[in-house]
Amino acid sequence: MTTYRDFDAPDAFTTTAVGRPGERTFLIQVRGEGETITVKCEKSQVAAIAHYVRELLADLPDSKDAPLPEALSVSPNPDVAFVVGPIGVAYDRELDRIVIHLDEMVDLDEEGEPLDDVVASRIRGFLTRAQALAFCDHADDVVGAGRPNCRWCGLPMNIDGHPCPRMN
Repeated sequence: MTTYRDFDAPDAFTTTAVGRPGERTFLIQVRGEGETITVKCEKSQVAAIAHYVRELLADLPDSKDAPLPEALSVSPNPDVAFVVGPIGVAYDRELDRIVIHLDEMVDLDEEGEPLDDVVASRIRGFLTRAQALAFCDHADDVVGAGRPNCRWCGLPMNIDGHPCPRMN
């Protein structure tokens, strides 16, 4: 089923990771207007969204509002609508909103174009500056809660260590 939804004033735009470090599944959830949509993504996608949103916020005045802490929690037992592929982050000056655009990952043909019969899902969240900053802070915590990085090579280490390329 194709999902195509704009959340003009979402109650929540948040992320979480499910599972043990090293085996985690990352989710982004948008809630608003009586609807909840959860999508699966990669850790690097969550980190990239937070990074680019922070860059946009750096050029804007600070917001005095802050979302309630429960707005950063993910609803229990979420159904995943789709797996995230391309992501867009922008600032809508007229609405004074950070726009986060999440497209579904779809199969491509030999030329790199979507297959003719595929209609990709898409969701967009129009976040206040306060919601966007809260997402970034929360995303940093979720991403940082994984495996620690090796102090020599910077790669993630498992509980039992890892084959460090710098230690041969």
